[in-house]
Amino acid sequence: MYSVVYTLAARKDLKKLPDEVAQKVYSAVKQIRDDPYSHVKKLKASPTTPFYSLRVGEYRVVMTIENQQLVIFVIEIGHRSRIYRKY
Repeated sequence: MYSVVYTLAARKDLKKLPDEVAQKVYSAVKQIRDDPYSHVKKLKASPTTPFYSLRVGEYRVVMTIENQQLVIFVIEIGHRSRIYRKY
C-alpha cells in the first residue's frame, strides 16, 4: 500500500476548496493507495513527465508516484479549467 504525502501547496489548495469538495478529494486520494495506476491518467505535457491526474468531479489532483518508496506525492489540487496550465 502506498502512503500519501501532501505538499504545502496542495494543503493550501485543499483549504481553499469548499468543505464538501475537500472531503471528496481527500477520500478519493485515500482510496487509490492500493493501486494508484488504475485510477489516474498520465499528463501528456512530456513523455518523461512523471505527473498524473486524478479526477474528482470538476476538480483534478495532480500528483507524482514513487514506486521505489511506495509514496504518492500530491502536488496540486484545483478546478479542471485552471489546473493544467502549469503542466
